[in-house]
Amino acid sequence: MSNNETIVSFDAVSFEFEHDKPLLKEASFSVRRGTKITFMGQNGAGKSTIFKLISGALRPESGSVNVVPRLTIATAHQVIRQQDRGLSVQEFFQKNFKEKKYDIDRLIDDVLEIVNLHAPHDRIISSFSGGQQARLLLASALIQDPDLLLLDEPTNNLDRAGIEHLTDFIINYPKTCIVISHDEDFLNAFTEGVLYLDVFTRTVEQYVGNYFDAVAEIAARIEKENRKNAQLAKGIQENKEKANFFANKGGKLRLVAKRMREKAEEFEENKVDVRREDKTIRQFTIPAQEDIVGEIIKITAYNVIKNHKPTLKKGNIVLRKNQHLLLTGPNGIGKSTLLESLATEKSKNATIGSDIRVGYYRQDFSTLNFEDTVHQSLHAALKSSGDEVLEENLRSVAAGFLLNKEVIHSKIGNLSEGQKGLVAFARLVLQKPGLLILDEPTNHINFRHLPVIAAALNEYEGAMILVSHVPEFVSQIRIDEILDLDK
Repeated sequence: MSNNETIVSFDAVSFEFEHDKPLLKEASFSVRRGTKITFMGQNGAGKSTIFKLISGALRPESGSVNVVPRLTIATAHQVIRQQDRGLSVQEFFQKNFKEKKYDIDRLIDDVLEIVNLHAPHDRIISSFSGGQQARLLLASALIQDPDLLLLDEPTNNLDRAGIEHLTDFIINYPKTCIVISHDEDFLNAFTEGVLYLDVFTRTVEQYVGNYFDAVAEIAARIEKENRKNAQLAKGIQENKEKANFFANKGGKLRLVAKRMREKAEEFEENKVDVRREDKTIRQFTIPAQEDIVGEIIKITAYNVIKNHKPTLKKGNIVLRKNQHLLLTGPNGIGKSTLLESLATEKSKNATIGSDIRVGYYRQDFSTLNFEDTVHQSLHAALKSSGDEVLEENLRSVAAGFLLNKEVIHSKIGNLSEGQKGLVAFARLVLQKPGLLILDEPTNHINFRHLPVIAAALNEYEGAMILVSHVPEFVSQIRIDEILDLDK
């Protein structure tokens, strides 16, 4: 088959979510066989929805999604579904096939080797770390040997070694691959073309070249649009001033004034709708709980997991106000397990000071109630702080995290993963914790927001424990102590 063959195309596709949230408006694009494509767009723009339209899980309201006959498609989703978390490894992979695979164990070993993960087939999915689950998600797509591989944020939770392994795999992958990610260097390593979903126009733009080429072209276009709008705005103001001047003169000059107003209206119509993707969350601070003295948290021992078995190690870690601890180690060593035991105060080897409010950012967002609306979730966080619940305060914080009137009454379960992350940060601001526990807070978040988030964490004045596999992000945050579970 020719590598020039178009295997997927969208022809004037429109799609609405819940019949009141348009995501696509007559969007058209095509994907050729054997290419490696990046899908760009703001959090909540609808990138994951387009994956579902490609795979046939969703159908367009109008237009057509065209897929060549007998094309096999597999998606590596962002997170493992809640209903699958209780399955064994073997059961998890068997679910990818309509008929029972009698050689499933051999197939599992083959794909786990590709993703550099070795695990017993009877181990329960929920017992794996976030990074290990990311590898399982990729392997569950690869075991289907698809013609088209759709990867939705595949680097989330992966350590540096995992990202390097995944990058090499995609570069050498002989079939077609479309990737959604916010990791710029990862994307640029293999990208041959970019599909850009504009959240404002609801259309998809197609760019040729690597990731950085596309970003530069988009930035140049935005600058050009801004210049054009500035010139038109100047013309509008000049014509309005002249129209007012001539209108006051009376007589035939009123006709001149009318033409001036019409000219101003024409300029207004010609203004370009500059894309909103470049909107970044506002600068913010996470206020620390007041009147904290002495030890906030003390850790005397912790488990390290190697070869799927925990080993207790002794330690003496004490955090007081304005002290930040970085927890490091490879995927699967027990970082998330330790954070969860601390946040839920189930660890027998750690104590948290009395009346300390704990703010916990969990990588899978399972601390959020997906049935709550954004408003209900933020209201509960504000109430837990003990402050007076003021609607104006709640909405101001929400707006700073781009949780506008179109989003605030949506159920959290219906949001994109990136929007869930912004809700989680907004809750921390309203909660005012004394102890902040953050497990991979960059996951799913648009890269434009990361410097703002790093600045807020750097300035946080309570005690903080952080896990992150993104060195560029960590380098922007003051770290007072490092606990490496691998040493």
